[in-house]
Amino acid sequence: MLKGIPSIISPDLIKILMEMGHGDEIVLADGNFPAASVAQRLARSDGNQVPELLEAILKLFPLDSFIAQPVALMAVVPGDSTKPTIWQKYREIIQLHENFLDFEYVERFAFYERARQAYAVVATSEAASYANIILTKGLVRD
Repeated sequence: MLKGIPSIISPDLIKILMEMGHGDEIVLADGNFPAASVAQRLARSDGNQVPELLEAILKLFPLDSFIAQPVALMAVVPGDSTKPTIWQKYREIIQLHENFLDFEYVERFAFYERARQAYAVVATSEAASYANIILTKGLVRD
């Protein structure tokens, strides 16, 4: 255990967060996401939900302020009537930590491809639909 590190952050995940550099991306994946098959590096966060994990990560690193949209969501598939309520939770959490404008919405298969290029994917037990989120790490300043 360490002081100041949220308990939801596993040793594997803290290592990944420390290794990431400015501009690297991390995917927080819901329980339906094919995390193991797309991840270059996989961290398991079984039993945890994405909002709590998002809150914990944003206490440890900033989002990239040099790009217009440092947070990306998987867009709702055309024809699917789902209205993801979890996105509002994400917005509220992010606004507590960052000067945040809006999400980037990425088509499903483009999201999978972007996840393949991400530094890491964190697999959670999140059950909400369209709960996948990509964070771009910003510059950590003194």
